[in-house]
Amino acid sequence: MKTLEELMALRDAARAQMTTRDDSGEVTRIVVGMATCGIAAGARPVMNKFVEEIAKRGLKNVTVAQTGCIGMCQHEPIAEVLVPGEEKVTYIQLTEEKAAKIILEHIVNGKPVAEYTVGALKK
Repeated sequence: MKTLEELMALRDAARAQMTTRDDSGEVTRIVVGMATCGIAAGARPVMNKFVEEIAKRGLKNVTVAQTGCIGMCQHEPIAEVLVPGEEKVTYIQLTEEKAAKIILEHIVNGKPVAEYTVGALKK
């Protein structure tokens, strides 16, 4: 880094990343299970993909957070999507590709991806 402008650009990029993981106010929250079972099943790349897709699309009022055990270890990686005023949607057996589709279909277009949800187990 050689200029003040480069430093300011770095600061702005870091701030944008932080707001993606800040969950204050009326925002859509994506909560990824990051207990040992989730991490072992691949939750970290899934969480990173959610953050990357949100940043890539410049989505505002969407945050990504992590939690401990969600209680369904056999279905990890798991993420819950909480949209204000709507029922929570729990997605299971996630991959990076599924995370990208969830951002596009559920977060951007407002249509949960039913085949990735815990409800799909009942069928």
